[in-house]
Amino acid sequence: MKLTLLRHGITRGNLERLYYGSTDLPLLSESAEELKKNAAEGVYPKAERYYTSGMLRAEQSFEAIYGRVPHGILPGMREIDFGAFEMRSYEDLKSDPEYLEWITGDNEANVCPGGESGVLVTERALNALKPVIAEGLDAVVVTHGGVIGGVLAAFFPDSNGRYDFTPEPGHGYTVEFIDGKPCSCSPI
Repeated sequence: MKLTLLRHGITRGNLERLYYGSTDLPLLSESAEELKKNAAEGVYPKAERYYTSGMLRAEQSFEAIYGRVPHGILPGMREIDFGAFEMRSYEDLKSDPEYLEWITGDNEANVCPGGESGVLVTERALNALKPVIAEGLDAVVVTHGGVIGGVLAAFFPDSNGRYDFTPEPGHGYTVEFIDGKPCSCSPI
């Protein structure tokens, strides 16, 4: 079985370098065109099952890549809720004591004020993927960078964590499973 995790295309939040996860930003039209071009060139794999996180940017990216193919929604694959830091940049936050505590501590375990932690996001994403993996059919999930990074760091714990696997927009990884266990990972 192969599980492909693709990050959505570029949004305004990416360009402005904002912490955004729960904010349902749309895909930029020029990014949708780039995804369509890559899809036409065969960059993205096909599968027996398709899913998204259900967020607008993931849905729009999915349609740009695969068209109007039927797919399921995995709400557990949505991006982190940054709470009080949502839609703010490092420049906005660099003097905020709560933010400084979050980034200087264990920001995997630390919960954003009013939001989530990386640990919680990874846990809910892994739970969302359990039935997909158990089905044993090749699958594609269009989701979010932080989610992909957390899931792959959990699959491959000898890595240096989520940031080893957080792909650029429009990119991702294919994980091959043998007997329900991840055994290899290839970038897309």
